[in-house]
Amino acid sequence: MSLSINAKTYNADSFAANSVGYIGAAKTLTVRDDVTLRRTAPKSTSLFSGLGRTWAKLTRTFALTGALTPTSDASVEINVVVPVGYASADVDALLNDMAAFLASAPFKAHVKSQQVSF
Repeated sequence: MSLSINAKTYNADSFAANSVGYIGAAKTLTVRDDVTLRRTAPKSTSLFSGLGRTWAKLTRTFALTGALTPTSDASVEINVVVPVGYASADVDALLNDMAAFLASAPFKAHVKSQQVSF
């Protein structure tokens, strides 16, 4: 089983209850190129249908310049929470908007310079 992200292929490598770890082509003993996907099923009550939770994490080892160490890991984690009974189009719009934000200049400035006010 493989996962394709931006023309890169990640192959399933580890399996746990509600979690799968994938490794990319750059993965070695000392270099990370990993994706992890997790899920938590909704827990309903007598008054609320519950929330479905998914989590994704991409981790890569970066070569560093002008730092105290030659390499270190960088990662992006995405946590998504949706209520039971959602409309598929609503989730698509939510994810599309967030994807556009992640690719935007303001978000890149937020990550690269920790800018929070625009």
